[in-house]
Amino acid sequence: MEKTASDGLPLPQRYGAILTIVLGISMAVLDGAIANVALPTIATDLNASPAASIWIVNAYQIAIVISLLTLAFLGDMFGYRRIYKCGLVVFTCTSLICALSHSLEMLTLARVAQGLGGAALMSVNTALIRLIYPQRFLGRGMGINSFIVAVSSAAGPTIAAAILSVASWQWLFLINIPLGIVAFVLAMRYLPPNGARSQASRFDLPSAVMNALTFGLLITALSSFAQGQSLQLVLSEVVAMLVIGFLFVRRQLKLPVPLLPVDLLRIPLFSLSICTSICSFCAQMLAMVSLPFFLQSVMGRSEVETGLLLTPWPLATMVMAPIAGFLIEKVHAGFLGALGLAVMACGLFALALLPSSPQDIDIVWRMMLCGAGFGLFQSPNNHTIVSSAPRNRSGGASGMLGTARLLGQSTGAALVALMFNLFGTHGTHTSLLLAGSLAVIAAIFSGLRVTQPRAVS
Repeated sequence: MEKTASDGLPLPQRYGAILTIVLGISMAVLDGAIANVALPTIATDLNASPAASIWIVNAYQIAIVISLLTLAFLGDMFGYRRIYKCGLVVFTCTSLICALSHSLEMLTLARVAQGLGGAALMSVNTALIRLIYPQRFLGRGMGINSFIVAVSSAAGPTIAAAILSVASWQWLFLINIPLGIVAFVLAMRYLPPNGARSQASRFDLPSAVMNALTFGLLITALSSFAQGQSLQLVLSEVVAMLVIGFLFVRRQLKLPVPLLPVDLLRIPLFSLSICTSICSFCAQMLAMVSLPFFLQSVMGRSEVETGLLLTPWPLATMVMAPIAGFLIEKVHAGFLGALGLAVMACGLFALALLPSSPQDIDIVWRMMLCGAGFGLFQSPNNHTIVSSAPRNRSGGASGMLGTARLLGQSTGAALVALMFNLFGTHGTHTSLLLAGSLAVIAAIFSGLRVTQPRAVS
């Protein structure tokens, strides 16, 4: 039976379809953070330095950043369901390769391939939700998606602790195999086909190549600088990035439906929200990557203890995110974001100022402060990014939302490596101070939005 785009799916099928989305996006987002707790152990096991081991996190993020927008366009061309199923297959198979890796180089390459699978899942999940939910319930579907991304992004250390308490680090990746198989079976049964294809959206190969080179060179230049590579190499990467980026942006401004929707950045509320997102996720990743080293190497805690001590962060986020979703109807997102990021900054600075031999409660309340602030900021910020764009450009806005988050996280991971190389054993402490500073900058960007009219859903 033919259905219009606004009809959505009938109830039994809708539940199966949203469960498929939840499983896929949870795996893709979690794998950006789940290895953080085990990084010290993986580095020792594979005979890698702490700074070099950051590539286990960074390779995954880079692969997603450079391919996310391209895969979203391929979803328009070949169908969101098909791209999603391909992403599940790639992600599940490469998870097995990650678990079987016996060197840092092999694990890094496997993480790149895994990132491409993760990008396929992330790039079309919002488009699929539009097909799954009736128009009148679309906000509910978007809310579930934002909640899953927010919690999965912060819950990696907790889930990693649970796995590491009973198994080796390889099981951080092996656990994806049964979950991936279940998600694929559900996708075959429940995911809806595409609606009518937009004739204006045509895949532009030069844009895809320039997109990958621009973002790839940006993150690579940051990582090269962080890893202490020669200044000449870093400068050459920066120059190449600037030249290709300039040509890329110029080309996007001429396209009717650009791959990178730079024209949306002319909307002040949208551009300020994107800047807020990049800075805040950079601060979050700085903390999430450096804290395991801080707690294990400096505080002498075990892997499992580390994961449990990080648990208050996602728990506080889970509690605060629905409250923030309710408040967005009554309070300006700029004010909510600024308040949340200020609270997060206080928590990060408090973590950096921990005494030399803290009690568990000293760590726990600081983690709760970070998580509560992060939860108060993220839901209103995501809502503002999507709703401040014209309705017919919401797909491009969603792509920018994901790209901003991943760009911030990739930059944060690279900055941790830089702190390790510059300050050695004090790198974890400096990373937390830098994270707090970035949260303050994000709060300022968010506060500037108060002068703009509120976005209307």
